[in-house]
Amino acid sequence: MKTTLDLNDQLLADAKALAAQQRTSLTRLIEEGLQLRLRAKTDSGKRGRVRLPVFKGRGGLVEGVNPLSNKALLEALDDDA
Repeated sequence: MKTTLDLNDQLLADAKALAAQQRTSLTRLIEEGLQLRLRAKTDSGKRGRVRLPVFKGRGGLVEGVNPLSNKALLEALDDDA
């Protein structure tokens, strides 16, 4: 479909330069930009309140493992394997 757009001169020059640099057409560059913009709108509209899962079970660290020591935690992981 053909249409006429009234674009800022500098924006058009920058777009033509980018299209040439990427070896694509100005039409394709404009189409990609519109697709990105429309996709971003629908993606942002889908965002709602996110419920994070909460573990309500029992458990914790193995007795004798210092939770403030990376070395102790890594050694406990190695013992588990």
